[in-house]
Amino acid sequence: MTKADIVNDISKNTGIEKVTVQKAVEAFMDTIKASLVENKNVYLRGFGSFVIKTRAQKTARNISKNTTIVIPEHNIPAFKPSKLFVSEVKGGK
Repeated sequence: MTKADIVNDISKNTGIEKVTVQKAVEAFMDTIKASLVENKNVYLRGFGSFVIKTRAQKTARNISKNTTIVIPEHNIPAFKPSKLFVSEVKGGK
């Protein structure tokens, strides 16, 4: 499902114009991105959490050049679904 599909579904189900829905969806995504950039987690009860995970520094190998490199500690965004979300996807209620 693409962003356009989401906009179409919301527009069809609510009767709100697609342009308005698209602005709302994009504002929602921008708000989540901005929060994560500021190291603030986003919690949506019943849906899940957008969190920042810290990856530790590690040593990796470049096989073609036979060298080792150090990958520094860094943050990555992650999504953790709620228990309700997981149970619905698995088929339970």
